[in-house]
Amino acid sequence: MWEGLRLQVFFLCLGATLWSAAAAATYRGSGPREHAHRRHLSLHRHRERGKEGQVLHRSKRGWVWNQFFVIEEYTGPDPVLVGRLHSDVDSGNGNIKYILSGEGAGTIFVIDDKTGNIHATKTLDREEQAQYTLTAQAVDRDTNKPLEPPSEFIVKVQDINDNPPEFLHGPYYARVAEMSNVGTSVIKVTATDADDPTYGNSARLVYSILQGQPYFSVEPQTGIIRTALPNMDREARQEYDVVIQAKDMGGHMGGLSGTTQVKITLTDVNDNPPKFAQGVYAMAVSEDKVPGEEVGRLKAKDPDLAENGLVDYRILEGDGMNLFEITKDSETQEAVIKLKKTVDFETKRSYTLKVEASNPHVDSRFIAWGPYKDTTIVKISVEDADEPPSFMAPGYNFEVEENAPAGTLVGRVHAKDTDIMNNPIRYMIPRYTDLEEFFIINHEDGIIKTTRPLDRETQAWHNISVSATEIGGHHQDAKVRVNIKVKDVNDNAPEFAAQNEVLVCENVSPGKLIETVSATDKDEMAHRQHFHFSLAPEVANNHSFSIKDNRDSTASIFVIRKGLSRMSQDVYHLPIQINDNGVPPMSSTNTLIIRVCSCDSKDTILSCNVEPFILSAGLSTGALIAILACIVILLAIVVLFVALRRQKKEPLILFEEEDIRENIITYDDEGGGEEDTEAFDIATLQNPDGANGFLPRKDIKPELQYPMRPDLRPIGNSVDVDDFIKTRISDADNDPTAPPYDSIQIYGYEGRGSIAGSLSSLESVTTDSDLDYDYLQSWGPRFKKLADLYGTKDLVDDNS
Repeated sequence: MWEGLRLQVFFLCLGATLWSAAAAATYRGSGPREHAHRRHLSLHRHRERGKEGQVLHRSKRGWVWNQFFVIEEYTGPDPVLVGRLHSDVDSGNGNIKYILSGEGAGTIFVIDDKTGNIHATKTLDREEQAQYTLTAQAVDRDTNKPLEPPSEFIVKVQDINDNPPEFLHGPYYARVAEMSNVGTSVIKVTATDADDPTYGNSARLVYSILQGQPYFSVEPQTGIIRTALPNMDREARQEYDVVIQAKDMGGHMGGLSGTTQVKITLTDVNDNPPKFAQGVYAMAVSEDKVPGEEVGRLKAKDPDLAENGLVDYRILEGDGMNLFEITKDSETQEAVIKLKKTVDFETKRSYTLKVEASNPHVDSRFIAWGPYKDTTIVKISVEDADEPPSFMAPGYNFEVEENAPAGTLVGRVHAKDTDIMNNPIRYMIPRYTDLEEFFIINHEDGIIKTTRPLDRETQAWHNISVSATEIGGHHQDAKVRVNIKVKDVNDNAPEFAAQNEVLVCENVSPGKLIETVSATDKDEMAHRQHFHFSLAPEVANNHSFSIKDNRDSTASIFVIRKGLSRMSQDVYHLPIQINDNGVPPMSSTNTLIIRVCSCDSKDTILSCNVEPFILSAGLSTGALIAILACIVILLAIVVLFVALRRQKKEPLILFEEEDIRENIITYDDEGGGEEDTEAFDIATLQNPDGANGFLPRKDIKPELQYPMRPDLRPIGNSVDVDDFIKTRISDADNDPTAPPYDSIQIYGYEGRGSIAGSLSSLESVTTDSDLDYDYLQSWGPRFKKLADLYGTKDLVDDNS
C-alpha cells in the first residue's frame, strides 16, 4: 500500500515541477490567448476625451494567476514554489516591494518582496484545509505607497491519495432467512475516503469480498452483500463471518484499502417437518389409576425454531380412543397421554393408538416439501392391581321417619371384590362421619339401623360414609356416600313468626286494624296446610280488642273500644290461640303485647313511656341532666383552684414597686454572750495557759494517740496569744491525723497592741469621718436604725 503511495507522490512531484516551469514561462508572456489565466497589474493610461474636453484615464492591470496549486504532503528539502507575482511597473531595479497577506501569510506562505516568488514553507494537508485565500500588493519600497490595487487569489492544496477508505459503522450484523434465493440482498456496507472525490481516483472506491465465499457476494460499486448459494440451511450452519474490502483508486494497483467484518445470521423458516424417533412406543398403565393420571410421553422432534418448531398431537385411531386422551406440554413440546376412563385388567389387557404430530404453522413457500406431519403407533398394556371393593351404586339415599324407635331399618349397602380372588367384605361406618352415633351397620351384610329416635327439626339430613374392606389380601377398602333423610312428623305447635310489641294511640278509633300477625311452624308445611287464629277462651269476651282469621295463615287484630287511657292501663296482653291442621293437629297460645302511646293529631307516636306524667309537674329529664352537668363542672373548677393554691410558690422575680434595698435578711438572735458556751468554746482564747500538752482534733476521730512532742512546753500566764496561735498552727501542720488540706482557724481576736485598728464598721460611729450619711434618712423606715446611729454626730454638732 505504501509503495503505491510513494510512487504516486513521486509522479505528483514531477508533475508539479513541470507545472511550475510552465507557469513561470506563462508569466513572461503577454498575448491575448493567456487572458483567461492572468490579470494585468501594470497601469496603462489611455487618454479619452470627454464631452467637455476632459481627459479620462482607465487603468490596465498586469496579469497574475487567479489561483495557484500546491501539492499536499510534500516532504522535499526546499520550500515549494507556489507561484510568482509580477507587476508591469516593475522594471527590475528593486524599487517595487511585494507584500502578501491573508490565510497563512508569513507562516505557511512567504513571498520574496523583490521577485514576487511565493513559497510554501510547511507541509500542507488537504483534509485539514483545502484552500487558502491570499491578497498580494505592490508598493514603493521607499515610500510604501501602493503602486497597484490589492489583488486577491486562491492557493488550492492539490490532493494526493494519502487516506485509506474507512468503514465508520463497522462491524456489521445482518440477518437473512434460510433457504433464500440467490441474489437476495442481505445488507449494504459503506466506506468513506477523506481524499478529494473531485480530483483523480483517490476517493473512487471499489468493494470486494475477502472472506465468505461462496456463500455471499458483494456489488463492487454499491457495497450491497447478496446471497450467492441457494438452499442455505440454518439447521446445518447458522452464522457466517464475512470480510469486505473497500479499495480506492478504482481498485487499481497502488490504491489504499480498508476492511470490515460482517456477521450474517440465518433466520429460521419452517422447512422441516416433525419426526418421531420411533415407529412404535410401548407404555403401561395400572388398572387402579384414576382418570386424568398420566400414562406416558412421546415427542416428535422439529429442528425449526419458535413457532416454526411447534408441534400439535392428536389420536387418529385405535381401540383405546375412548379410554385415553392426548395433550401437549407447552414447555417441552411433548405429547402427554392421559387416562380418560378407568381400565380393567380383567376386562381388557392392551390397547393400541395411532398418534399424529403436525406443524400448526406451515410456510406456503415450502409446502411442496411436505407433508409437515408424522405418525407413530402407541401400544398400552394394562397391569393388574389389587383393587379395593366396588359398591354396586356410586351413592345411596335412604329415608327414615323422625321419632322412630331405636333399631329402625334405614337401608342396605352392598359391595364386592372385583379381583379374581373375590375376598369377603367387611362394612363399617367411620366415626368422623357420624360423631353422635345415630346409626349402626351390620359388618357382614351392610344393613344400616338407627340407634335412637331422630328429630327432623334438629337435623333433617344425616350424611354418613360406609367403608367396605377386603378380608385378607392387602386390606383394600372403598367408601361410599350414604344420605339419610329424616321424614317429618307433626310434633311441633305453631307460634308467632315475630315477637314484636304493637303500639297503638290513645285516641284510636273503634274498628281500626292495628296489627296483622302470622305464624310459623318448625314442622314441614304440607301443600294445603295452614294456620287458624282465635282468642284464648279467657279473653274471648274482652271489650278492647278482637281478632279475625284471614284464612291465609295470618290474622288481623282490631280495636273495638273507643279510646284507650294510659293512666288507667298502658299495656295489654292479648292471648291468641294458633292451630295447625296437621296429623296429629297441634296448637299453642301466644301472647300479643299491645302498648298504649301518646300521639298527636296526625296519629304520630310521641311517647310510649309513663315518665312524662311524673315529670310534668316538675323538670324534664333533659333539664335535670343539664343541671347535674353544671354542678359537676363547678365542683371540678373548685377542686382545680384549691390544688393550684396549694402548689403556689413565692415569686423568684421582684416586683417593680419593691425596692431592692429592702431585700435584707434580719437575725434577731444576739447570742448568749459569755454564758452561751454551746456556740463556740472561747475558753482557749480566754485562758491560753490551759492548753498544755497534746490536744486531740475535734473534726476527725484519730486512730492513734500520739504522745506530746518533747519540744512542747507549758505556756505560762504571761504568754501572748499570738505565740499560742503559732504553736497550734505548727501542731496542725505536723499532725499526721489531720486531713490532707489546710485547716484555717479564724479567731475574732486582733491581739494586743495591733496597729491595724478595728475592722468593724459598727465602731466607726465613734471615729472621725468625712462621710455624709444624711442620705440614709431618705431610704425609708427600714433604714431608720442606721440613720439614727450614723446621724448622731451631725445632731450633736448642730446642738453645740
